[in-house]
Amino acid sequence: MGGGSMESRAFLMSCLGGRPHYPSMPRYPKKLGGELADGAADLEARPEPEKRVALLTVLGMTCAACAGSVEKAIKRLPGIHDAAVDVLNDRAQVVFYPAFVSEDTIRETIEDVGFEATSIKEIKGMTCTSCTNTVESALQAVPGVHKALVALATEEAEICYDPRFASANQLIEAVEDTGFEATLITTGEDRNRIQLKIDGTFYSRYISMVKSSLQALPGVDDINIDPVLRKVTVSYKPDQTGPRNFIEVIESTGSGHLKASIYPEAGGKELHKGDEIKQYYHSFLWSLVFTIPVFLTSMVFMYIPGIKHLLEKKVVNMFNIGELLRWILCTPVQFVIGRRFYIGSYKALQHGSANMDVLIALGTNAAYFYSLYSVLRAATSPNFMGTDFFETSSMLISFILLGKYLEILAKGKTSEAIAKLMNLTPETAILLSYGNEGNVVSEREIDSRLIQKNDIIKVVPGGKVASDGFVIWGQSHVNESMITGESRPVAKRKGDAVIGGTVNENGVLHVRATHVGSESALSQIVRLVESAQMAKAPVQKFADRISKYFVPLVILLAFFTWLIWFLAGKFNSYPKSWIPSSMDSFQLALQFGISVMVIACPCALGLATPTAVMVGTGVGASQGVLIKGGQAFESAHKVNCVVFDKTGTLTTGKPVVVSTRLLKNMVLRNFYEYVAAAEVNSEHPLAKAIVQYAKNFSTDEDNHIWPEARDFTAIAGHGVKASVANKEIVVGNKRLMVELGIRIPIEASEILAETEGMAQTGIIVSINQELTGIIAISDPLKPGAPDVISLLKSMKVKSIMVTGDNWGTANAIALEVGIDTVIAEAKPDQKAEKVKELQMSGLVVAMVGDGINDSPALVSADVGMAIGAGTDIAIEAADIVLMKSNLEDVITAIDLSRKTFNRIRMNYIWALGYNIIGIPIAAGVLFPFTRFRLPPWIAGAAMAASSVSVVCCSLLLKNYKRPKKLDTLRMSEVVVN
Repeated sequence: MGGGSMESRAFLMSCLGGRPHYPSMPRYPKKLGGELADGAADLEARPEPEKRVALLTVLGMTCAACAGSVEKAIKRLPGIHDAAVDVLNDRAQVVFYPAFVSEDTIRETIEDVGFEATSIKEIKGMTCTSCTNTVESALQAVPGVHKALVALATEEAEICYDPRFASANQLIEAVEDTGFEATLITTGEDRNRIQLKIDGTFYSRYISMVKSSLQALPGVDDINIDPVLRKVTVSYKPDQTGPRNFIEVIESTGSGHLKASIYPEAGGKELHKGDEIKQYYHSFLWSLVFTIPVFLTSMVFMYIPGIKHLLEKKVVNMFNIGELLRWILCTPVQFVIGRRFYIGSYKALQHGSANMDVLIALGTNAAYFYSLYSVLRAATSPNFMGTDFFETSSMLISFILLGKYLEILAKGKTSEAIAKLMNLTPETAILLSYGNEGNVVSEREIDSRLIQKNDIIKVVPGGKVASDGFVIWGQSHVNESMITGESRPVAKRKGDAVIGGTVNENGVLHVRATHVGSESALSQIVRLVESAQMAKAPVQKFADRISKYFVPLVILLAFFTWLIWFLAGKFNSYPKSWIPSSMDSFQLALQFGISVMVIACPCALGLATPTAVMVGTGVGASQGVLIKGGQAFESAHKVNCVVFDKTGTLTTGKPVVVSTRLLKNMVLRNFYEYVAAAEVNSEHPLAKAIVQYAKNFSTDEDNHIWPEARDFTAIAGHGVKASVANKEIVVGNKRLMVELGIRIPIEASEILAETEGMAQTGIIVSINQELTGIIAISDPLKPGAPDVISLLKSMKVKSIMVTGDNWGTANAIALEVGIDTVIAEAKPDQKAEKVKELQMSGLVVAMVGDGINDSPALVSADVGMAIGAGTDIAIEAADIVLMKSNLEDVITAIDLSRKTFNRIRMNYIWALGYNIIGIPIAAGVLFPFTRFRLPPWIAGAAMAASSVSVVCCSLLLKNYKRPKKLDTLRMSEVVVN
């Protein structure tokens, strides 16, 4: 853990050194494993606390305010480093220090806020930004919480906290205190962790035997045994051991009485989502059982003379049978079926925030309790003539439950892309055993989760590849479209890499597993997409700001609406004829006030960004374009300048030697012996091309041993020098020769000019300070590169090429591809400086490179795109990872970002327009002119429909198609395996 520990410690120091202290957060202890004083020096001496990431499922969140409450509650816990909550996926991600807080404490905190929490931390019930803000606030209020991020779309929270002062249970409690359900998804350290179920006679003495036997295995980090559940949890290093070893050890313990297998999964987030859908569905159906009779007695039977007479029959004084029936039928809807709104509003108000539940509870209670007042007055007074609104209360709750049910169904559709990715791994695999002579001696079917590193897996025609690895026998074509977006099957033969989850089309392959479990490309993609969906776009801050004041403002508007209409009626400011025959001025004013309260919808605003980002990231992933969240979408849609690296980006990245010109009399084989000996230690693509070409002069290309090179030095951006067989060898560009004082004859300059004019790179070789030869290397353009540059121009995006190559070659390549602006002979740090200069000129810059030697420029750019990543998708420097080497994916990324951001704009226009238009109509602005008024139950139905419509609008992104012009490009795509 050396590297990770240093990184963690540095981060801890920067966080804790000048950290503010809040009254609710305990101060850091003066002792931590030894004597500590205050100050930076002591922090450096402090033993580094272990940091973990907890992912929780939080159930019950309905909006961004709910998520905010959960996040705030978790952040109040001690030991919390950071936290984030995502409403759409019911998920919270918490970074914490387990020495000071446990996962149980995090979970308990979420539950205290009013939500149900388990591992992962998923948050259920959030519907708007008001919910997420409530959850975030609750998490951030937990002592030790450094940061909490709540994502409405994914219904997840990511929490970073100090485990010395907070635990997972405390974070979950903080969320659940806000009225939402939270569950722990994962703590991050369990990526290489497996749970095994023990069957058979499990005596207590076996516990210590199993634990000690497992601990004796190399690579086992931690063991936890739960004798009640008969569950063994093992954390391990996959390059040293694996689950089959654990099963063998367990079954060999206890005289053969024990059997071990993979512990059955509980169903995870999908099960929780299904439960939530069922809850809303059943609640809606039960509400209909009571609401339909209420509706009939109040609005239908009153027009049927016989039934009307029966309903108007008095029970006591003016209290009739119809009112009695409506009261009896409405009460269970209000207080039993609708109790979730009471719980949610109470928890939200308890934590100083207000969400959609508060508006629903206030609106329905106003209707119910006024109706109760009316029937009690009728029962106690012989002259009272009043009207009840019981139908308003019950119909409101029914329509809102229906809206929430439809909203959850629609939200579930937004995560289909990631669900499909997670289901790509086959359930079983065929494990082969090879004999000493390299022949297959046995094969057996195993659970794919039992695959270990270096296992040999057989892949049959039509079967799925069970693990990342490389082919050791056989040849076939593999469909990788579900991972990389590559439309055509890719040929595979011995030595080629394959990706887990892809489909073998024909032929049989034997694959050696190299990356298993959490290390696989598929697992990395899923984590990257999940992380992207957690990240908030800057535009989301707009909704967050509105949500803070939205509900209180609506309550004030509703109150003043009622007050104005009531006073207007009291002082006869409008004709009596305006008042419906079944009402008085107070009741008319009350209906206007309730309509305002229930039509207002913060949920649509909160869902506008995260749902679009969620669908967009899923669509991108399906096409091999991995976009790391809302920030990347927002920046990419503004891009008006793309800077391309040359080698491996505009060109194939596979340079080859095309000619050699010797300027001294010597044998070509000896020349390449010297050059290859100097270049063999270099990682540069041109050096590798030279070494590969030099092997042509060897009798044994595979096992050739080059002469020893002493005093090897690589000069970044220029070349190398070394001592080979007592001769000083310098291989590099013209600038390096000039700097070392090596004379370049006129003949050599002419050869270089000729080489560069053909878009080739001239590599100069000097032996003992004398220029000996020039090697011409060609790196062909990628097919279709000129078409992509042309298409970018049509999109009003400027293209620039930056390269470390010489100006002659760079200009020739630029002319061939159609780029007008060239920056040549630039070192990696100079590329970053050029990007910054372009930004200072007002351009929004995307940098496209290989993600390795272009990292400084990728980080400096507004949007960094790593192209040709293949299975290496965890490129930290890039905002967008393009898994293939196709330049057309650059256009796809920009176009998808523009489409996604346009969808976000449309969502906001709809959400804001709905509230801006709907609230005044509900308040009665049209009533004086048209006598049109919006009954509360219709207002409630409109509110429920608004958030559903926003989610459905985002779902339209699933129909995204690449620009039609791309389909006309006849590109021979280069696939990176």
